[in-house]
Parts: sequence; structure tokens; C-alpha cells
Amino acid sequence: MISARAPVDTDAMQRIGGQLGTNPAGLFQDADGRRYYVKTLESPMHARNEMLAARLYALTGAPTLTYVRTTRTDQVATEWVELDKRCVAHLSERERRQAQRWFGVHAWTANWDAAGFDGDNQGVVDDRVLTLDLGGALSFRAHGDPKGKAFGTRVDELDVLRDDAGNPHAVRLFGDMRAEAIAAAIAVVTRLPDARIRAVIDEGGGSQKLADKLIARKADMAARLDAMASFREARQTPTA
Repeated sequence: MISARAPVDTDAMQRIGGQLGTNPAGLFQDADGRRYYVKTLESPMHARNEMLAARLYALTGAPTLTYVRTTRTDQVATEWVELDKRCVAHLSERERRQAQRWFGVHAWTANWDAAGFDGDNQGVVDDRVLTLDLGGALSFRAHGDPKGKAFGTRVDELDVLRDDAGNPHAVRLFGDMRAEAIAAAIAVVTRLPDARIRAVIDEGGGSQKLADKLIARKADMAARLDAMASFREARQTPTA
């Protein structure tokens, strides 16, 4: 989610806490007592990339922290909330199934860091599971390196996020999803109108090339969904 409020001036705020992740960051408080977690990224391009990811997650309905625009182009900020849980390992079975609803969104946006390097990118607030940081979605890795050709028009993340031994927390979160749950998660993305995807990318300052890629990735997911449906139908068809 992105707040509709005017951009906040983090330079006018008081820093009251240090960074929690890998990027230079801190907890800041404004004159009215509102708190924000503010990250300073490598470039305005990195900040725009994360804000675009936040817009796309909001488009799908996937729950995240509330992003707030800042007056600095190299920063992203989120409204501070006290988490009830912050670790994939601490999620209950019900909470894990809730998080799995948004598996398709993570795959579509190539968010390899959906679970977090230490399983710390999924948190719970008031019984709602949130993705806490979107810096690993779209064009850049969580540490800021460009993904290049690895972020293409094929959504290999539909498999990789469920079976990559190098990403054990993602496997723990998504690895046991049944075909029906995967299909439902994919449908969250495939039902999005192309025009809305283009509008969101344009509103966020993204390129036509990115919009084309995301629409192509959506089409790849739709093809996967069709193949899954055909496979289920073939299995249910009695033989002579």
C-alpha cells in the first residue's frame, strides 16, 4: 500500500533507531510523533523500483507495510508498526496458508526475497501476514545488484521459490503448496487487466519496457495455469 499523503521530509525528522536490514536505514520520528522506517538506497532508480513494486502489490491486493513518499529521491519510507511476529519460522499453519495466497504476486514481480534471507521478510500485525520489504522485487536484488536477464518474460519463480535449496525460507513458506493453491495464487495476477498494469507503471514513473515485460510475465503465468487445468482434466478423464 502507498499512502496518499504528501511526501515526508526525513531530513527534518529525528532519528530514534538504527537499521534492521542490509540497506543503510533507520527509524525516524516527525514532529507529530509519527514514526517511519526509512531506507537510503544506492540510487533514485532503486527507490523508484521499490515504490513501483509497492504499487503493483497494492494493485493485486497483496498486504504490505504502508509506503510513504519522501522528499528525497533516493529514499523509501514505510509507516512504522509494531509486529506481532517477524519470521517465517514463527508463522502458524493458518498464517502460512494466508501468506501463500500471494505466492503468484511474488513470482510475477520476481521477488526472490519474498521470505527474506533469514526468513524475516514476512511479518504479522493483528492476525494479518504482511510482506515487509519489497526491495528484492522487479529489476534489482535485495542487496541492490541488477538482475539483468534473470528478470525476463518467463516466470521461473513459480518453481524456484518452491524448490531452491539456496532459498530455504521461501521453500519452507511455499514448498508444500498443492496444485489448487498454486492455481489460485496465479489467478490473482492473471485476472489483472493489462491497462491497469500499464497505468500503475506509468503513474509510478516506470518505463513502457517494464510494463511490456510484466504483461508478458502475466501471459506466461496464464499459460502455466492453462497447462495445469489441462493436466487435471486429463487425469480426471476415464480411460476406455
